[in-house]
Amino acid sequence: MSPELKPGIEFEWTYVVPERSTVPRLYHDTPFCLDMPDVLATGYMVGMMELACVNGIMPYVDWPREQSVGVHVNFSHLAATPPGMTLQIRGKVVAVEGRRVKFRVEAWDGMDKITEGEHERMIIAPEKFNAKLAEKKAKACAEA
Repeated sequence: MSPELKPGIEFEWTYVVPERSTVPRLYHDTPFCLDMPDVLATGYMVGMMELACVNGIMPYVDWPREQSVGVHVNFSHLAATPPGMTLQIRGKVVAVEGRRVKFRVEAWDGMDKITEGEHERMIIAPEKFNAKLAEKKAKACAEA
């Protein structure tokens, strides 16, 4: 992780809302979701905020030897967005505490502010992370 990764770094990212991100399409295997509005699902929106943060810190990590995982999200979903609209996501690093990076993030769909909130990511070494995950999988399989 670069010592240049510090509070104050700002970033922007755009993303076109795909058809697959709406509530009825994302949760097509859950019958009651099929009747829900055909708009960007909150869970998918949160994922886009996370990816914007990943993209925003890419110049400051030794990708792929260093990566990050989300460890906290706190977003309000303020407006509905149909597929096809382009999200303009803006974020800022507000704190770096060891390997933990905290962000403030907002997004607009061209007409409305659709979200605002905070996100935290932890910088990881993938080989260590994957080794722990493999141990967990092995233990879960042994207990099953």
